[in-house]
Amino acid sequence: MDCNKIVLIGAGNVATHLGLALPDAGYEVLQVYSRTETSARELGEKLGCTYTDKLDEVVSDADCYIVSIKDSALDEVLPKLVLRNRSALFVHTAGSVPMDVWKGLASRYGVLYPMQTFSKQRAVDFSVVPFFIEANSADDLELLRKMAAGLGSKAYEATSEQRRYLHIAAVFACNFTNHMYAVAEHLLSVHGLPFEAMFPLIDETARKVHELSPVEGQTGPARRYDENVINRHLSMLSDEPELARLYELISKNIHEYATKPKEGL
Repeated sequence: MDCNKIVLIGAGNVATHLGLALPDAGYEVLQVYSRTETSARELGEKLGCTYTDKLDEVVSDADCYIVSIKDSALDEVLPKLVLRNRSALFVHTAGSVPMDVWKGLASRYGVLYPMQTFSKQRAVDFSVVPFFIEANSADDLELLRKMAAGLGSKAYEATSEQRRYLHIAAVFACNFTNHMYAVAEHLLSVHGLPFEAMFPLIDETARKVHELSPVEGQTGPARRYDENVINRHLSMLSDEPELARLYELISKNIHEYATKPKEGL
């Protein structure tokens, strides 16, 4: 068995970056499918392959079908997709979707989850992107491990249950953190200050967790629960009650983490 000929199901951020990287790893992308023709065409033309917005036109001679679409679309797409090639390997790239979403549909299936934030506008260095893989057979698990290695990445085996917690941890570490940047940008812009002034602080905070645990590296009024500063900040946010509630809740949680016994974290 091999996995050299690939069809991408989806044309979003993850599919785009995988599609651009797979040929350099020795894989051939035969086709791109997307529910919108414009998205399918855009990625298909970038990759120099065919494209379609119709599931019944997806090519039937691929070795592997990589599905990178919204979780809510899986129930509609997967049953029709599997009919295109019963002998192929089918994998999805979702962090929070169990492998068994394929059970009863495909005979060979798995998960290829790259834990990274992807935006079409930014290049991705897959050599620093960890992949978390799962498959219903040892042979196909090895094929996924080989694919990740070809991309220059390290692959870790993870069960569907473990991957669920990876995904929620990633939401806190990435999505919520980025939203805090958006809040900071808002507060600064309202008062005529540039967001770029935050860059050194953001960069040092990110560097610090490579050397200290996040709890050890925590600073600021919430860690020591300096009520004078906290109350002053809450007063400043009185005209934005949602941000005030967010500030108060996070401050309490930071202090709780700082005072918990380490084994309780």
